[in-house]
Amino acid sequence: MVVGLAVWACTRGEPPAPSLDAAVASLPPPNDHTAGDASALLPVASAASAAPTTTAAPVDDQKIDPGTLPQTHDKPSKTSAGFVERMGALFRAVVKDDPSFALSAFFPIAAYEQVKAIANPASDWKHRLVSAYERDIHALHTSLGESAARAKFIRVEVPEARARWVEPNEETNKIGYYRVYGARVVYDVDGVERSFDVSSLISWRGEWYVVHLTGFR
Repeated sequence: MVVGLAVWACTRGEPPAPSLDAAVASLPPPNDHTAGDASALLPVASAASAAPTTTAAPVDDQKIDPGTLPQTHDKPSKTSAGFVERMGALFRAVVKDDPSFALSAFFPIAAYEQVKAIANPASDWKHRLVSAYERDIHALHTSLGESAARAKFIRVEVPEARARWVEPNEETNKIGYYRVYGARVVYDVDGVERSFDVSSLISWRGEWYVVHLTGFR
């Protein structure tokens, strides 16, 4: 009995293009925080050819501070649980009048040292930016008055049309990042929606962080 041999052929296609939308890790939220059901409308911006395009593997955020890792061009995502948790932590800081709850929502110091082309960026981060952040949290708590105990976090709104990639050297920065103005934290007091503004968010490795809460100082 003669057995025929089948001949097959394979075609070689073009390799798939690399994706810029890799999973990224966030800073760990405080142990005592309020995580809401919030969803954020986050911006979509076009990639700049001169911007970094490194795609990093997921980070174990219990062991590694993402601020110590290289920047990527990953776009902040509205599905990021880390972002919602961090903004819930910011809201808790306002309600409790305790800025320590909200440090996870602020742009990481190690990332700031990589980004800024200034002398002693760590000192600028601590004495200018974080000091203003803490003052703003105290002021927002005061504005809540006696309703602070009844306030409930609902969501974060981010105006996607205003977001863009900031190129190196535009804002005394050595490397780029996404930046958006005019986000809002929306909360409820006795069935009535209220909100406070978040003046500026910037990205690190595909996650939004606060850099200016109320105004620019």
